[in-house]
Amino acid sequence: MLVNARMYSVTPAASAAWRTLFDWVLARAGVAGTWIAHDPPKPISELWARDDLACVQMCGLPFSLREPKATLLAAPVPSLPDYAGRSVYWSYIAVKADSPYRTLEDTFGKTAGYTVKDSQSGYFAFRHHLMERSPGKTPYAKIVGGLINPRGVVAALADGRIDVGPLDSYVFDLIRAGDPAFAAQVRIIDTTDPTPMPPVIATSASLDAASVQRLREAFIAVEHEPSLAEARNTLRVSKFILPDPASFDVQKRRHDRVVRDGEPWP
Repeated sequence: MLVNARMYSVTPAASAAWRTLFDWVLARAGVAGTWIAHDPPKPISELWARDDLACVQMCGLPFSLREPKATLLAAPVPSLPDYAGRSVYWSYIAVKADSPYRTLEDTFGKTAGYTVKDSQSGYFAFRHHLMERSPGKTPYAKIVGGLINPRGVVAALADGRIDVGPLDSYVFDLIRAGDPAFAAQVRIIDTTDPTPMPPVIATSASLDAASVQRLREAFIAVEHEPSLAEARNTLRVSKFILPDPASFDVQKRRHDRVVRDGEPWP
């Protein structure tokens, strides 16, 4: 059974902290898992489609759309004040740090970018936000896709390929903590509405109900484990919860609205 924390391994420090945390959870639960490297540019959707996952971070939108459903293990609660003790996140709407744009509307008519079309934070949150703020036709002259992840969006903003783009809030907060010079190349001008935080899931049929329960209990125990204090601090995570699967339906509803009513993007 495979283990992966690619979604939020966005700096070397974060990657090491996730490995420490997941290894501790697996050991406490008595579940054997093999770490798998599935790094960019490999599509992360290929990882989520596998049926041999024991402990993997998954975007809430693909979770809500996946059939058969993945098994929910836990979801992180960011410790930063903006999250107010909730297991939620949102998309920051970013521009280059020295750009003249101060509001979302200032960027209309320019070039917008996105990560990939199956991403909640990197595509659908931005699209839904635009439908709320600018009903009707897409307000940009040009759209650039395939930027892969938030680092790709930051790089595209910094080198002028795009004028505006979405950033997973938790990813960007980790980048600001672990790679502040890279993060400083962009500036936040808007935010989307929050949605449930991407969970940790399993898909392996080899993982029986007792093992699932032990993994869930181990994630809950992370909050008070002294040996994980440094990892929690690095990851800006206070604890993990077991989310309600139905809470992710909001991502599906917004996805469906964009697909149904939105103008196609290249």
